[in-house]
Amino acid sequence: MLSVIKSIVLQGLEGILVNVEVDISSGMPGWQIIGLPDIGVKESKERIRTAIKNCGIDLLSRKYIINLSPADIRKEGSFLDLPIAIGVLKAMGIIKIKELKNVVFIGELSLNGDLKSINGVLPMCIEALRNGIKKIIVPKNNAKEAAVVNGIEVIGVSSLKELICYLNNEILIKREFVNINQLFNKTDSFDIDFSDVKGQNGVKRALEIAVSGFHNILMIGSPGIGKTMMAKRIATILPNLSFEDALEVTKIYSIFGNTKDNYLITKRPFRIPHHTISKVSLIGGGRVPKPGEISLSHKGVLFLDELSEFDRNVLEALRGPIEDKKVLISRIQASFMYPSNFMLVASMNPCPCGYLGSSERKCKCTNFQINNYKSKISGPLLDRIDMQVEVPNIKYNSFSKCIQETSSQIRKRVNNARDIQIKRYKKYGIQTNSELDTKLINRFCKLDKVSKDLLNQFFERMNLSARTYFKILKVARTIADLDNMENICKEHILEAIQYRSLDEK
Repeated sequence: MLSVIKSIVLQGLEGILVNVEVDISSGMPGWQIIGLPDIGVKESKERIRTAIKNCGIDLLSRKYIINLSPADIRKEGSFLDLPIAIGVLKAMGIIKIKELKNVVFIGELSLNGDLKSINGVLPMCIEALRNGIKKIIVPKNNAKEAAVVNGIEVIGVSSLKELICYLNNEILIKREFVNINQLFNKTDSFDIDFSDVKGQNGVKRALEIAVSGFHNILMIGSPGIGKTMMAKRIATILPNLSFEDALEVTKIYSIFGNTKDNYLITKRPFRIPHHTISKVSLIGGGRVPKPGEISLSHKGVLFLDELSEFDRNVLEALRGPIEDKKVLISRIQASFMYPSNFMLVASMNPCPCGYLGSSERKCKCTNFQINNYKSKISGPLLDRIDMQVEVPNIKYNSFSKCIQETSSQIRKRVNNARDIQIKRYKKYGIQTNSELDTKLINRFCKLDKVSKDLLNQFFERMNLSARTYFKILKVARTIADLDNMENICKEHILEAIQYRSLDEK
């Protein structure tokens, strides 16, 4: 008696189609799972046997061989419980349906036969669709997340007993359906707003530019002048997330099981890790590799508050992902590629006491202390930050001045600038000015003679790197987009140069 059931296992963020082959034969009674299973999969035989027994089905006293094909890929996790159980029941003749070639089964069994929710359903469902599968059966609690993928029939079941009845045509279970338009038409609501910030119009303008072009930005200033306050309000002006980008982000969060209350993430991520974070937690990895904070910030913002307090080795690990927009985690058994196209927002004090250059209070730090403090941020890392802004002290008059712009007003301009970029780069596989490579910079960041001479003078005077030169051009391109101008002008170059304050120092 032989049966073949389809399932999917995860390798990084990608799903891999697996055939669960079950053979029941005469011989020494027992269960054997082969095909490179990990400890969790090997232990599943006890859960499966008990679950089947508690469904009122007596197992045959035979030899059970379960093969997980392809055999050269390691299988991890508990979501193979359900396909193995269905394979056993089909081989025994309990499940009478003949055709299951276009059905994928995923789920973890409890001892009483109930199906428990699992992590990573979305990437599994996407892989099933890619392989031409017509139907996927998942735990009831995961059904809405799976139904986000259009083009595949999703059936959510609560227990093994219910599934047996469904497959034997004894009961009818309706397919799961999700209204995607309804999810994206929700109005975002925030408890904070940029109108709360008094003064600091220059910094707010810099943040608007950074968000519009997805540029990395560093804010430097004394304690208590609003750096963290403004950074947190970036979440209120982030541009709209497209359905394709939402799927990418949700895939990452699905691996962690963070989609139970929100099966499709429609808001851009905004992550604020503490400065004590380890390199593995920030970049990703571990014994069983998982995405880190930089991947959880994909298509959103990674805010590093008090940048100089982070371990230098941790910060240096950011250099590659910032440039490549992805991170490769290599292990003996496999390599895992995780996306990390995030906008880095960082803040720091100018010195240990925080008052270097302040007009209000005198700095008490020695030159050695100041140099040691600044050396925690290496030149190569600083070179990868597009915009550097000094945050000035706030005068008392700023608290009673005119009404400040709201986040919704700023966000309208940001969305308009982002729409311009998406249309411009539609044929080139990118969405923002920050992603421009050298070839595209030469195509879309053309300068007139006055602007070119101005930038060349600044480049020679400050002895800048080629990377910094191109970053200034990208920022100038974003400023021109905010002004709805096709060409970059002298004013755009001048403003972009202002955001390289550390180069001048």
